[in-house]
Amino acid sequence: MADRREERERLRQQRLAAERSAGSGERTRLIIGYVVAGLLTVAVIAGLIAVIASGGDDGGGGGDCSEAHIASDFGSFEGLEPDCREGTAPPPLQQGDLELAAKEAGCKLELNRPDEGNNHVPNTTPVAYRTDPPTSGDHNPNPVADGAYLTPLRPATDEGLNVRNLVHSLEHGRVQIQYSSDLPETDQLALKSVFDDDPGGMLMFPNDEMPYEVAVTAWRNLVGCPSYTEPVLDVVRDFRDVYRGQGPEPVGIVAG
Repeated sequence: MADRREERERLRQQRLAAERSAGSGERTRLIIGYVVAGLLTVAVIAGLIAVIASGGDDGGGGGDCSEAHIASDFGSFEGLEPDCREGTAPPPLQQGDLELAAKEAGCKLELNRPDEGNNHVPNTTPVAYRTDPPTSGDHNPNPVADGAYLTPLRPATDEGLNVRNLVHSLEHGRVQIQYSSDLPETDQLALKSVFDDDPGGMLMFPNDEMPYEVAVTAWRNLVGCPSYTEPVLDVVRDFRDVYRGQGPEPVGIVAG
């Protein structure tokens, strides 16, 4: 009987030892699992911090470079590529009179045009604007945010930089610098320098649909320049100084 009790005790001790060994292995696996989960959490948090620090770039949304001067608190820039180029130093202002500057540069002034309306319509609704580029008329409820963009104007689609959204920006007192994408980059950067110098309430973007190399628009006002020359820079500056903030619903314009 004693031998049998001893055998049972030996077997019990073996079982307890095996259970302790199994428990230790499970605890080790749990600890490893917790460590891995913790490392993954740290990696996710670090990734979120990097996205936030980079401005949440979505492959074309604005606000990811200071040179574009995009005002993310007014209007939309979703899907638009910011113009991150730094403009060259502009020449000194030669003219402080818009009409004289336009005459010297060979530009056409269309000032104080009739108001073509300001109803809100979706981008799928056709709108026949009477000037090119437009200066007033029915428009999309969402304006384009102030800033410089490389995305060209697309007048007949619901994607990219749509003319109806731009007209809404004009209603809020914005001035828009528009240029042909065929313009040499040196000339584009000269225009960009005027934008950079005082970007509040301003937009700048390429427009290959208009009959000008350079145009500047505000609500009910337009100056179109068939070809770029250095005096055009004076036209842009003079037009900006006269018509910025002159829309029927000026909102949030902070000029330099």
